[in-house]
Amino acid sequence: MDTVLQPLYIAVSWIIVQFHSLFSLVFAEDSGWAWGLSIVALVIVVRIALIPLFVKQIKATRNMQILQPKMKAIQERYKSDKQRQSEEMMKLYKETGTNPLSSCLPILAQSPFFLALFQVLSKVASNQEVGVLTQAQVGQARAAQIFGAPIAAKFMDSAGKIESLGSTLLDVRVVTVIMIVLMSLSQFYTQRQLMTKNIDLTVKTPFMQQQKMLMYIFPIMFAVFGINFPVGVLIYWLTTNLWTMGQQMYVIERNPTPGSKAQEKMLGKLQQVIVRHEKVRTRRERALVKIIAEKNSRDRNEAERKFVNGLNRAGLVALENGTVEKGDAKPEAAAAEGGAARRQQPKRQSKAQRQAAQQAKADEAAEAAESAGSDAAEVQDEPEGQQAPSLEKKPQSPSVPGGRSRATGNPRSAGSGKRKGGGQRPKHPSSKK
Repeated sequence: MDTVLQPLYIAVSWIIVQFHSLFSLVFAEDSGWAWGLSIVALVIVVRIALIPLFVKQIKATRNMQILQPKMKAIQERYKSDKQRQSEEMMKLYKETGTNPLSSCLPILAQSPFFLALFQVLSKVASNQEVGVLTQAQVGQARAAQIFGAPIAAKFMDSAGKIESLGSTLLDVRVVTVIMIVLMSLSQFYTQRQLMTKNIDLTVKTPFMQQQKMLMYIFPIMFAVFGINFPVGVLIYWLTTNLWTMGQQMYVIERNPTPGSKAQEKMLGKLQQVIVRHEKVRTRRERALVKIIAEKNSRDRNEAERKFVNGLNRAGLVALENGTVEKGDAKPEAAAAEGGAARRQQPKRQSKAQRQAAQQAKADEAAEAAESAGSDAAEVQDEPEGQQAPSLEKKPQSPSVPGGRSRATGNPRSAGSGKRKGGGQRPKHPSSKK
């Protein structure tokens, strides 16, 4: 392992030595602050180098957000078949080139540096030269203390070993426990902040399950393994956790995930600023307004609809060039505010009402058929030269099937079936014999 990590031993120890020389101008050369701040500076250098990976992580997270509607459709379609659901999810990831585990890239990239620092500090604790550290520098680093705890000491070290480093068992364990607790809490808060503020909770995805799992696993891992870490490694990991937390807070504030609570909060503040000044002032504000204005009402999420509607209520309209102007609300914005119109469902009728309605329709159909047959026979048998009958319909008493009047219940009169010119009118095929 030493052979594989030897280049990293040299790189890590060289960075520490350079920063130690810088901080020795302010603090004593053998003080814990000079060596401790050198470790903090190492973290900053490593995290700056990892910024490109962090940008890739943000892009991958955004891609996951874009895929969420398709993922939700897959979940609803195969909700009874978990295996098929997983296969379709993997197929979707492959087609779009999305990796749900990309959020772990910064952590995985730090692992070699973490292992190298762990081994360097372990060798310092064993009073061995490592990397570019000389024997004199190893002796200084070995005895340097942070709040009374040597940088090379561990929680599980024996009292005799700690006394050889010039400290006491109580001091080392108090300092290491406090640092382990802070390290675990910072990791938990970072993951919880991501889960509660920067994720669209309307769609359940494997990405969300992964983040929820990491939120509880990482703090436990740090608490369990932290007791075997030297104080210098605890300083490194606590510093990188604080860096991650601050970096994530900046991203959530400036570029939140679409549909998240963070985006709703950001757009709420932006709406208040634009309404107060009645214009877009900065390039960033213009870019945000442009992105939202270019979408139609169906493509906007709830936070974006609230933003557009808030501007409309203030008499402002967002334009596609990223500016705003005074005017009436756009129809799509007004429609989005009220939500999609729901189809009105008819009231449920009772069985008696349905039967009465069916009977009435049957009566109307029979009456219309009889009237049509009667008119057709009259037109066919009309003598030449006789004036055509008036098109105005005469009021007729409603009838029911069976030939009985609805008003009297008596059979139809015999004359009702005769022609005007005499003779019996042929019965219509629809009438009963």
